[in-house]
Amino acid sequence: LATGPRQNNSIFYEIRTYDVKPSKMKELVEMVNKYIHLRTAHSELVGFWSVELGAMNKVVHIWKYDNFAHRTAVRHALANDKDWQGKFISPALTLIEKQHNEVAYLVPWCQLGKPPKEGGVYEWVTFQMKPGGPALWGEAFQAAINAHVNTGYTKLIGVFHTEYGLLNTVHVIWWNESPDHRAAGRHSAHEDARVVAAVRDSVRFLESQQNVLLFPLQCSPLK
Repeated sequence: LATGPRQNNSIFYEIRTYDVKPSKMKELVEMVNKYIHLRTAHSELVGFWSVELGAMNKVVHIWKYDNFAHRTAVRHALANDKDWQGKFISPALTLIEKQHNEVAYLVPWCQLGKPPKEGGVYEWVTFQMKPGGPALWGEAFQAAINAHVNTGYTKLIGVFHTEYGLLNTVHVIWWNESPDHRAAGRHSAHEDARVVAAVRDSVRFLESQQNVLLFPLQCSPLK
């Protein structure tokens, strides 16, 4: 069953998070940059990042699919791609401790954005909302996001609502020029009465929140 409103198409995004062995992070990143072209020959990569702050030894990547049949066909093709299996999957599995995936949709009021330039950093914010879905908290959540957008200090990249995985989870991706630019912007936002009011209304529905700072890999379309 759908967990709430989504865009009027069947496109969804698979969010994959890998916990990497601490001594193997550099090796995995090098392998991804070298061989990811074998994977992107099968379907579209949205972004690939390593986590810098908020967690350690993690990578996050997002893949776009037209529908579930498309994903099934891609997974079948990958299983039979000897180059991908031999050059990346077999050696990479020895570097990874744990894998986690989610299926999510872009919320109806958000289009996938791009940063104004390369060289910045990404903030990935995960909100665990109270059960009930967007029918309960959607308007207040949207108002809180838009209040931050309207300050102009940060660029909204995407807002994703989970369909498979932990439900009532919303992932919000922001882009900033640097960690210091983000810190200064957040300080100003906390003194903005419009932001304070919108956030105060939204947190009534919030269970928990986690923020991580991401650096895009060389191969990432979102840089």
